[in-house]
Amino acid sequence: MSASQSAVRSRAEAVAVSRAFDWMILFVLFTAVLGGYHIHFMLTGGDWDFWSDWKDRRLWVTVVPIVAITFPAAVQACLWWRYRLPIGATLSVLALLIGEWVNRYFNFWGWTYFPINICFPSQLVPGAILLDVVLMLGGSMTLTAIVGGLGWGLIFYPGNWPVIAPLHIPVEYNGMMLTLADLSGYQYVRTGTPEYIRMVEKGTLRTFGKDVAPVSAFFSGFVSVIIYFLWHFFGKWFSGTGFISDDAS
Repeated sequence: MSASQSAVRSRAEAVAVSRAFDWMILFVLFTAVLGGYHIHFMLTGGDWDFWSDWKDRRLWVTVVPIVAITFPAAVQACLWWRYRLPIGATLSVLALLIGEWVNRYFNFWGWTYFPINICFPSQLVPGAILLDVVLMLGGSMTLTAIVGGLGWGLIFYPGNWPVIAPLHIPVEYNGMMLTLADLSGYQYVRTGTPEYIRMVEKGTLRTFGKDVAPVSAFFSGFVSVIIYFLWHFFGKWFSGTGFISDDAS
């Protein structure tokens, strides 16, 4: 076969090659979102998503949804403006969770022997499904930013409650009242700065009343609306097609 001849000899072979190429592109894009989102979330969410004794009802509920809505907003905008597919948030969160579970199992447990019930990742799928459903039903990025972004922050704590509730049970240890999450944190000491020496439920947010999670969730949802607006422009810009005019003609 010469260099000028085609590698395929029939339409069926051409379709098969095209489909294989499409799957390769999808795999590369999915891996790129996985890697970028995973690095971003580790650098910004950090310890609030790493350790169970950092998953409190105050800062965990506030910080994680705000820093986690970035890539879902961008990918959702890209797939919606380009292909009218309301699945961007769910796909990006699934990519993140794959990277997180690989990291937690092979690095945290496999290398440093931290139990999985101390270093499990946060559950973000309920909020991602909410974002995609709002976009699918409303068909508006503005509505998705306001309603979906607020819902993203509000649903985070209830979505994680079945997992984190057993670790918030109070226990008495050496005359101190603390949670099971704090007790596990004392038993598995981590090297680092004094920020690691902390207690769940400590803070001035208690002045708002006994239940701090709703206040944190509403604040997180409000900021998530703003972050969604900013990051959806990145996805819209990335999905755009630009043309260069031919001035000579």
